Amino acid sequence: MLLQLLFVLVAIIIGARLGGIGLGVMGGVGLAVLTFVFGLQPTAPPIDVMLMIAAVISAASCMQAAGGLDYMVKIAERMLRKNPSQVTILAPLVTYFFTFLAGTGHVAYSVLPVIAEVATETKIRPERPLGIAVIASQQGITASPISAATVALLGLLAGYDITLFDILKICVPATLIGVLVGAFFSKKVGKELVDDPEYQRRLQAGMLNDKHVELKSVENKFKAQLSVGLFLAATFLIVLCGSFPSVRPTFGETTLGMPALIEILMLTAAALILIFTKTDGIKATQGSIFPAGMQAVIAIFGIAWMGDTFINGNIGQLTASIEGIVTEMPWLFGVALFVMSILLYSQAATVRAIVPLGIALGMSPMMLIALFPAVNGYFFIPNYPTVVAAINFDRTGTTGIGKYILNHSFMMPGLVATVVSLAVGLLLIQLF
Repeated sequence: MLLQLLFVLVAIIIGARLGGIGLGVMGGVGLAVLTFVFGLQPTAPPIDVMLMIAAVISAASCMQAAGGLDYMVKIAERMLRKNPSQVTILAPLVTYFFTFLAGTGHVAYSVLPVIAEVATETKIRPERPLGIAVIASQQGITASPISAATVALLGLLAGYDITLFDILKICVPATLIGVLVGAFFSKKVGKELVDDPEYQRRLQAGMLNDKHVELKSVENKFKAQLSVGLFLAATFLIVLCGSFPSVRPTFGETTLGMPALIEILMLTAAALILIFTKTDGIKATQGSIFPAGMQAVIAIFGIAWMGDTFINGNIGQLTASIEGIVTEMPWLFGVALFVMSILLYSQAATVRAIVPLGIALGMSPMMLIALFPAVNGYFFIPNYPTVVAAINFDRTGTTGIGKYILNHSFMMPGLVATVVSLAVGLLLIQLF
């Protein structure tokens, strides 16, 4: 088993270094080794999760193509510029709700340059709002009803009479409180901007200019608003049907499952956006959301399939070796989720790879929900795209990677937000 685990970890590490679809295809290599070398029988591929993600990404991409995302960014910009002194608190709330609504953290790219500019103009250290804003965009994934990670968790817990509302009532307040606490801690990070030596060096060298960030204009405001409205309507229906199973269609004694429901509603929303806004469907595939989402699909395809096969083939040994520890200290499973997310760079892939093990160990579904925010660990190593983007958008040089790599601008807000989210989640499951 240990040798099999070694091959699994090597496949994950190499895949993460390859980037893009590398993680997914290396999962295929690991699966091939497990099957042909070690003789493990492959489990069924995670088709439902992949199709749900594809449907959500299709709708979000159509909304972006219709100008909906640009419209939302414009609203966020006005709010930030109206309250510049509170940018450290407002910035993470903006990126959190962007992710919450769109189901992907990649929507944060559009607003990060605005956050950096507003902070610089107000003489607030940009590292403070940028650091927690990136973390908030990740935390929002585990609160969003349509994110790949939430959908994956809901699918795995479907047999335990767990509804979408059961996940949201724990994860939304837990992650939101975690982000806010992280934001308040961020207000004291580093020196004040005017006292920062790197900022002063760049200022004296003439490296800073007064050029303003120019956001992409919304060509047709009505179409943009309509696309956002249709997308949010589909999201609302998913939350409603996921929270109240009696609302869903029944066929004899069988109720329509959440995977099929999400796929139907999101594909319908995508079609309605294209039809009523007269948007070219090809344009939807050329934005930032579609390729990022498809990468997630491929990642889950390979990694989740490999992980399922490994766990299923070694379930006896795994339960015998760690069942006692996890039963006595279930929070340790949260540590496992955090560490694995660092390796996988994907909340959804982490859920599909690790949560089945928690289920096999007999962990309570509510405990797994409370530990869900632990999958937001990929800020730990500062090479994720949103992290790199935030560093590049900060012209003052206050946001960056430290001498020892791990002492970077995102470590403190990330750890604070994650730990607080887990603590609040564990408290809430006691109350509910």
